[in-house]
Amino acid sequence: MQLLIGTNNHGKFIEISEVLSGLPIAPVRPADIGIAGDPEETGNTFAENALQKARFFRSLSNLPTVADDSGIVVEAIANELGLHTRRWGAGPSASDAQWIEHFLKRMEKEANKRAHFLCTLAYIDANGDEHVFEGKCSGIITATLEADYLPGLPISACFKPDGCDSVFSALKVEQKNSTSHRGKAAHALRQFLLSR
Repeated sequence: MQLLIGTNNHGKFIEISEVLSGLPIAPVRPADIGIAGDPEETGNTFAENALQKARFFRSLSNLPTVADDSGIVVEAIANELGLHTRRWGAGPSASDAQWIEHFLKRMEKEANKRAHFLCTLAYIDANGDEHVFEGKCSGIITATLEADYLPGLPISACFKPDGCDSVFSALKVEQKNSTSHRGKAAHALRQFLLSR
């Protein structure tokens, strides 16, 4: 079956597709089927925003759809990112390089580097039933970028998960996808799809 992964973020599409590989599905992007634009994110939780996105993309495609909402909570600046991670700081129109430069500069003066990545995946199946899956990963923010990163996921190059010697984007694919917030949520979705 075709599964629409409702995101225009290349990095998110890759990470979700990696976890779902081997299932009898063909992941497609909105652009692959002529859908342009993004829904507004007006929810007060990751789950509300993920469901808004999934409903938006499913209404335009009539395909089973999964959509992600995720962000990082940095303890030292706990009220600044979270739901607004990509829109925070340098803003949603900033390039990855501009955004991460602003973020690292903001973190320079903070002694507490602890942070938690959160992800909610919303899945709307062929019958229109809605399902929600969540993942969390804790770690520290490094002082500099320690690896390259997938487009759209710049923090992955300066976030070192607990128990790991490397930042997210330097981990092997299997380790990253079993450790990361998005990987955990996508694995929960994978198990759900296998059980159907």
